[in-house]
Amino acid sequence: MTSDPKGEYQELVDEISELLGAPATLENRDFELIAFGAYDSEGELDASALDPVRARSILTRRSTSAVRTWFEGFGIARATAPVRIPPTPEAGVYRGRVCLPVRHRGVVLGYVWLLSDDPGPTDQQLSAAMEVTPRIGALLADEAQAGADLSRELRAVLTAGSGWQRDMALAEFHTELGARGEGLHTMVCVAPWPSSHPDDAPSVRTIPSATAVCALPWGPTAQSLALLVRLRSPEVLTPATTAAARLLERAEGVRGSGRPRSSPAEPGPAAAHRQTGGTQGRGPARPPDKGGQGQDIDTETPQPPDRPGEAEAARAGDGAAGAGRTTGAAGRTEGAGRPAGHAPEPRGPRPGPVVAGIAVPHSGLADLATAWQEASAAARAALAEPRLGPVAHWSSIGPYRLLTTLPPTASHDPAVRPLLAPSHRELAHTAEVFLDCAGQAGRTAAELGIHRQTLYYRLSRVEQLTGLDLDDGEDRLLLHMGLKARRL
Repeated sequence: MTSDPKGEYQELVDEISELLGAPATLENRDFELIAFGAYDSEGELDASALDPVRARSILTRRSTSAVRTWFEGFGIARATAPVRIPPTPEAGVYRGRVCLPVRHRGVVLGYVWLLSDDPGPTDQQLSAAMEVTPRIGALLADEAQAGADLSRELRAVLTAGSGWQRDMALAEFHTELGARGEGLHTMVCVAPWPSSHPDDAPSVRTIPSATAVCALPWGPTAQSLALLVRLRSPEVLTPATTAAARLLERAEGVRGSGRPRSSPAEPGPAAAHRQTGGTQGRGPARPPDKGGQGQDIDTETPQPPDRPGEAEAARAGDGAAGAGRTTGAAGRTEGAGRPAGHAPEPRGPRPGPVVAGIAVPHSGLADLATAWQEASAAARAALAEPRLGPVAHWSSIGPYRLLTTLPPTASHDPAVRPLLAPSHRELAHTAEVFLDCAGQAGRTAAELGIHRQTLYYRLSRVEQLTGLDLDDGEDRLLLHMGLKARRL
């Protein structure tokens, strides 16, 4: 691969545009823009030359999951020849298209797109353009293989033990990166990543400022994404937050589509680079089902209303406090109101949320393991305490910087354990809010929406259950740490 693959992509797209007599665009298999041909700049640009889908692709350099699903419905991922797609105004596709699949050793790695009205380019023109696509496929495969090598090296660094094993992994990673390994970096952790395959990480070229990306285990069955991001200044973490936001958006798209990023039947780009050959059946161009055209996509899963909390044990003096191809849109169910003073549902890692954690800046690669610990700790904190997310910085997670270093059994302290029983959820919540409010009864009662007498009664029950004295600073610290650590 040359030192300037972007320039080569542009030259090949310009060559195809000249052959077809119209500007073409190149996207990878994830519908992220790589290069596009220039429109005629003489005079004013005719607005009809674009449609919303093409305009968004050029302006944001990617397409939505709905657009991807729509076009894939025409069989472009299986095709080995040009596919003509008719205009569908109700789906925002105002102009017809011709798609030229880009393959390498039988695997689709991208698509060349041409806006086309009848009669469109001739078969002879399309045949000439298709002869250019194997060169694009070879470039994409080379780049994907380089990214796969970096992913493997980054994974080796982050999973190596201490001592000589980590030193050797670092040396190999530094050699692979070369000059890119110098300067400021930070790590980003996205978890849980909605793909079960450890090698199913996005291409590093699709993530702004990314140097390398890999998948790592997250808990017993899930996966997380580890991303090494280049920085220009230790005070400006914008590249990391931008990359995190892009990956969270990608994660939502993967979850909304109900399928992994790469279909098992369609190997990834790096696998295509290693294959010795193979053929793909040509899928006929067919329109998607008509049932949902033009509808907006809503990937949110309906949630049941929150359940009311347990009845209070005592109410002495208590006064009630007031207080493309689309799928059909999923319905929304808002949570029902919770009576004042009742605890929320237990918070902590849930199947739904995907969050990102960002480490502090580090110079060079020597502290990669430390940076990953910081990033993953920030992600764990955001899952445990939603107010910290969806993108949490390690420098801003407060006590969770220490709590995330404790073993999983830290919340099993014998004094705290009785309070963590499901039957005492209300008391545990009251104690945590009381400690969060620095032991100020007035603030706590206002936060919970209960009378002070009710608060005092609950706190006395907490002391009876735990044997701790809430007037003692060390007992307060133990209880506070135990209540926070349970979420991790």
